[in-house]
Amino acid sequence: MSSAATAEEATSRRARLIGKGWIQGVALVMLFGFTVMGLLAYRTYTNSMPQPERVVTESGETLFTTQDITEGQKLFQARGLMEYGSILGHGGYLGPDFTAEYLRMEATSVKEQLASQGVDDPAAATKEMLRTNRYDPSTGTLVWTDEQVKAYNDAVGHYTKMFGPDAHSHGLKPDLITDPVQVKQVTAFFGWTAWGSSAQRPGHDYSYTNNWPPESLVGNAPTGDLMIWSVLSLIVLIGGTGVMFAIYGRWSQRIGWHSEEAPALSFRQPEEIGLTKSQRVVAWYVFTIAALFLVQTLLGALAEHYRADVLSFFGLDLGRLLPFSLARTWHVQLSLFWTAIGLLAAGLFLTPFIARREPRRQHVLVWTLFIAATVVVVLSCLAEGASQHGLSWAKGPLFSQQWEYLDLPFVFQVLLTVALFVWVFIIWRAMRRRLSNEHVANMPWLFMFAALAIPAFYAVGMMARTGTHVTVAEFWRFWVVHLWVEDFLELFTTVMVAYVFVLLGVVRERIALGIIFMDIILYSAGGVIGTMHHLYFSGTPVEHMALGAFFSAAEVIPLTFLTVEAWAFMQLGANRHGKEAGPFPHRWAVMFLMAVGFWNFLGAGVFGFLVNLPIVSYYEIGTALTANHAHASMMGVYGFMALALGMFALRYLVPADKWPEKLAKTSFWSLNIGLAWMCFATLLPLGILQLRYSVGTGYFEARQLTYVTNSVNTIIEWGRMPGDLIFIIGGVLPYLYIAFLGLRNWRRGRTVDTFAEDALYEEIKGGRKAWRGERAELND
Repeated sequence: MSSAATAEEATSRRARLIGKGWIQGVALVMLFGFTVMGLLAYRTYTNSMPQPERVVTESGETLFTTQDITEGQKLFQARGLMEYGSILGHGGYLGPDFTAEYLRMEATSVKEQLASQGVDDPAAATKEMLRTNRYDPSTGTLVWTDEQVKAYNDAVGHYTKMFGPDAHSHGLKPDLITDPVQVKQVTAFFGWTAWGSSAQRPGHDYSYTNNWPPESLVGNAPTGDLMIWSVLSLIVLIGGTGVMFAIYGRWSQRIGWHSEEAPALSFRQPEEIGLTKSQRVVAWYVFTIAALFLVQTLLGALAEHYRADVLSFFGLDLGRLLPFSLARTWHVQLSLFWTAIGLLAAGLFLTPFIARREPRRQHVLVWTLFIAATVVVVLSCLAEGASQHGLSWAKGPLFSQQWEYLDLPFVFQVLLTVALFVWVFIIWRAMRRRLSNEHVANMPWLFMFAALAIPAFYAVGMMARTGTHVTVAEFWRFWVVHLWVEDFLELFTTVMVAYVFVLLGVVRERIALGIIFMDIILYSAGGVIGTMHHLYFSGTPVEHMALGAFFSAAEVIPLTFLTVEAWAFMQLGANRHGKEAGPFPHRWAVMFLMAVGFWNFLGAGVFGFLVNLPIVSYYEIGTALTANHAHASMMGVYGFMALALGMFALRYLVPADKWPEKLAKTSFWSLNIGLAWMCFATLLPLGILQLRYSVGTGYFEARQLTYVTNSVNTIIEWGRMPGDLIFIIGGVLPYLYIAFLGLRNWRRGRTVDTFAEDALYEEIKGGRKAWRGERAELND
């Protein structure tokens, strides 16, 4: 290519639409956040709870080795025990926290042994024995006293019964673990974490887990650091919110959706707009996510039923085939699958509108990705079932279940990551011509960068293998659970939503860019380092708790601000001009987006802050309050986001004469009412009662099956059924039917290869005055 041609191409490239200050702000926030995260990663590897090479008796006999601990950890995951109970506070909510349970059994056993030996003060002697750190880092050897060894052997007997003959009565698959060697290994894993929760960290007066769990028998109580950072978190929240609203009040007319008055528009109706071949394939994606949504909610209802009746499902003994742990595994995995696939589908549907063209045979790649994603979903779920049922051939990275939220076996995690990168390639293939003519700070490039971040940060989860040290694994696992979900999926959805409104003509691209950059700065300022609020008690050094508490409190501030901004969405559909203009076709897509704003503030903000405060988390981690936050934020934010974008696509896929307006309305309100019922009628009161019991009686007692299934809790659990029925029958099924209509008509209509810049709308000249009047009436 000649130099003249190159110069001409350079000058034809569209200039940057936003000021350098926004770009510099994002760069500084990201640089600061990930520099700190890099330092915390180093500290996680070098100063976390040590895993000894050998645990020996006072006489030097080897009790178990580091390999036994690791094998017990792998078995804990493979049999789905992390989806039944928890370890170091993280996992399922029906079974006990195995760290807290072992610690209580050990302390009780030691105390009884010392009392039988005639020790004057067995309670004080028990505390001294269990808090004394006998680990030698130079040899990797941990010495347990004779009393601790007996407590370990007693625990082996306890878990032999619990996972064997008594498994079904505990809500587990009958005879879950019967091999004596495997029972000893899984007990070694529990015992090691319990040791780390009581033995003092060298140079400090608290344990490796910051004195968690609360246990008076070993002197575990809230530390001074925990109290200080809880107070500072509240100061950050209150002060930061005040500063944010002061800025908003001063410059509200220069930021946000209302910072520019949009022109009067006539929206082109969906039946007037042709679709590309790849956009038509998206109908299969939307139907699939709706079907997975239904299966996921049914599994959630089943898992909830086990909390009300642990032994049967309305008289049927489903526990032998589909125990609580497997139902919850699939429930959690499918929630991630269908919401993520929904966002992928939205990206594929929007790409031709953004690129204004579709390359040849693009639909073949979209079909290939659909088939690959479906295979990963189905086979990974089957592999998890085989793993939990302990089939002799179901071992290794192809079948063994992993950590909670990353339950899918490692091979399928790799395949899913590859599929995500293929998705990025498909988008890039369609947009490369458009990208070559755009500045890298403009929206097409932001769309591309945000898409690339999804597979990149999901891939980080592969650092948490089944045999990885539990503290290290938790560090990387929550990069996915928090950073991938709460930051980079949030970023991609923000870009997509902003692009939807740009494509509809209701906001200018320059304004949308400001919103995107502002969101990146606000979310990432607290969200990146705030990831550490998950690791208060996982064996990391105290700075993880300090920084996690401080920055996770800051996460609530942008949620408050952006919730206020979300109400401006309702005004976007009012951009029409009397009888001459076409009506706004995306009312229910916008309504679902409105719900996202509400649940983002309530679920992620209010409920999230409630459980993130260190002093609260100390007593409530692994209780129903955690489940309350998870349901309100996961379904309320990412679920409704995926449904909103799916509704946007369906509006073009379903013919106008077949569009079921009433069903869309029914689905929207039923899903919101059902989710609110789920939270306020069941999960929130259950969580408050469990937190009260944890503080007043004990964390160990609050996590026991006898408490979880007591009469009061059972009544509250049954009270959730009307909300579940509203959610499933009134919400999920209508949405599934609308998705079926999209699938049924996926080939109908005009097929195109290119789009005009304003393909979805037309500006009405001279209509601004009339539009202003109509908007004023709406506001009134």
